[in-house]
Amino acid sequence: MSAQQALALPLLAASNTVVINARCSLRVEADQRVIVVGGLPVHHYRAEDAVAEAYAMVFLVESAFAQQMDVARAFGRSVRTVRRHQARYVQGGMAALGREEGWRRGRRRISGQRLRSIELLKSQGMSNRAVAHRLGVSEKAIRKLVGASKPAESAQLAFAGMTTAAPAAAPPAAGVPAKSTNDDADGSAPSAKDRAGDPISASADDAEPVPMSLDRDASDRSLDRQLAHLGLLEDAAPLFREGTSVPGVGVLLALPCLVESGLFRISRKLYGEIGPAFYGLRTTLLTLLLMALLRIKRPEHLKERDPAAFGRLLGLDRAPEVKTLRRRLTRLAAHYCAEQLGAELARLRVDQRGHLMGFLYIDGHVRAYHGQRAIASKAYVARRHLAMPASTDYWINDRSGTRCS
Repeated sequence: MSAQQALALPLLAASNTVVINARCSLRVEADQRVIVVGGLPVHHYRAEDAVAEAYAMVFLVESAFAQQMDVARAFGRSVRTVRRHQARYVQGGMAALGREEGWRRGRRRISGQRLRSIELLKSQGMSNRAVAHRLGVSEKAIRKLVGASKPAESAQLAFAGMTTAAPAAAPPAAGVPAKSTNDDADGSAPSAKDRAGDPISASADDAEPVPMSLDRDASDRSLDRQLAHLGLLEDAAPLFREGTSVPGVGVLLALPCLVESGLFRISRKLYGEIGPAFYGLRTTLLTLLLMALLRIKRPEHLKERDPAAFGRLLGLDRAPEVKTLRRRLTRLAAHYCAEQLGAELARLRVDQRGHLMGFLYIDGHVRAYHGQRAIASKAYVARRHLAMPASTDYWINDRSGTRCS
């Protein structure tokens, strides 16, 4: 008799058993899964049954057999996922644990630029097969769009036709010149993602697309918000109204300089579109730029500002909330294009002002650190006449004194 049996020690877990805690375990047998509590099987399901697996996690936590952290570790999920399963089960039972297949409701399957292309090509009498071959999609996708079987997609096609028929009625974007776009031969202005995968539209013009709005009251953008909710609007067009004593209105004087810098055009080429939204790519970038001009250091400081007053600077009814702006920043950061964006802006600056960059002036600025963290870098702070935790920024200016980096 082994020492383990003589001392009545618990047997080691088998290789096909995942220990949840001292009381519960998960048995794995080929494509079968069994939840064992106190030596008794309490739940059995197949590995590909996502609903049954979600219910198993909810069952263990709700029955107080295991904690959320233990269940998440055993099933290879995050604690947040377990919480979501619990909330869905409380709201709708087992049916709520199943996810619907396909795209999210309200999300467009084809971009607005391609919808306008399809509308124009169909108006020229081209067949569905010819249009599909021209755009590089299946004929079934074109048939679904031009048919009357799906009202939502027909509404998208109608909305795209409206944007093509009356672009001149759209107000100019904040910081974007209201000029007509010279698009492809089919009348489309594809985004960066469409140009990457569609060789036909690879030579699209880089002009900024003219946004449109169906609202007429600058203080009430309910119609545009509804279009964004349905996935029919990529960015809200700015609408300005008359007013007095608008806080921070002087920052609008910097809009021509922001447009001339090429930031909006280069960002659109690198990031494309961030999806159907009322606060799209252009509005998000403009919000961050105006925050910098107004000395608003981080999105959380927007809570101290009147959203309606700041929204008037953007040409909207209100500024985006902190969580909305954070969500947009997270989506932009996922592209990992910040370094490329800086390089493109620097290349554009050299092309425009290369004759002034024969002499560059480099200046070092010490930024003292007053936080609670311990940092290794130190620098001499002239104001205090001592070395203290600080960082040094190097400013590079051209011959006219304009800061380059």
